Amino acid sequence: MADTIGNPLSWAARRLGAGARRIEDGTAEIAGTDTAPIIITGLQIGDLRIALKKGLEDFLALRTDVIFVVLIYPIIGMALAGIALNRGMLPLLFPMISGFALLGPVAAIGLYEMSRRRALGLPTSWADAFGVLGSPSLFPILTLGVYLFGIFLAWLLSANQIYNATLGPAAPVSVQAFLQDAFTTPAGRLMGIAGIAVGFLFACAVLALSLVSFPLLADRHVGVVRAVVTSVSVARRSPLVAAAWGAVVVIGLGFGVLTLFVGLMFVLPVLGHASWHLYRRAVAPPLARAAPQGE
Repeated sequence: MADTIGNPLSWAARRLGAGARRIEDGTAEIAGTDTAPIIITGLQIGDLRIALKKGLEDFLALRTDVIFVVLIYPIIGMALAGIALNRGMLPLLFPMISGFALLGPVAAIGLYEMSRRRALGLPTSWADAFGVLGSPSLFPILTLGVYLFGIFLAWLLSANQIYNATLGPAAPVSVQAFLQDAFTTPAGRLMGIAGIAVGFLFACAVLALSLVSFPLLADRHVGVVRAVVTSVSVARRSPLVAAAWGAVVVIGLGFGVLTLFVGLMFVLPVLGHASWHLYRRAVAPPLARAAPQGE
């Protein structure tokens, strides 16, 4: 049936009603509508190898590097341009780059859906990466994403405070002067040690919160709290594997940065796809929706 405007007041009332129902449904999804048990199967080091292998296979089959070239690189470019034009932001260059590790699970949400569909043998294209926009899971995913963004901002504020307490608070005179002070002065070395220590704590918190929570939300309507609790439980049950996965992410992102961000268009999608397969090996699917053999 065609949707006609008719009386403006009645049309507006219908739209407001539909919007209210959408918000109500989204609120219910944040709490979760899937009450089936979440069975944690645990992780072994060998699961990392399998997840990375399957992530690479998804990447080669779906060529998701194109998505990152179109969506991620303009953001990186604008951020770096802003830093280059503002010397006061120079001390935040490394914290912003390293912050990719904190926001990576959010950026990869579309890749989880693509890997899920491919594992089920369903036709998969780039358009499926945006399927989450129409999914009931969008609200809880956005909610958890806001929390991660808040952690990212807290990391930047902490990094700025560390700079102010060591080399600051005045802005660097130049890039060369900043690098020289950072690597050759006691205050600069203290800044580096403190920054790495604090950044490590932030990274550990995000790793535990997001190890499987975003793929779980994309897969099942379990709600934000259950997704985060499950993720922390997986990390606690398999701490060495979780730490090894964190190291893989750091090494991968480091490679991407050292190649002047060119490597990121390969590293980010492979890690994103691999995250899905790691989740699938850490959490058993519901019996009614069991994954194919080999997943």
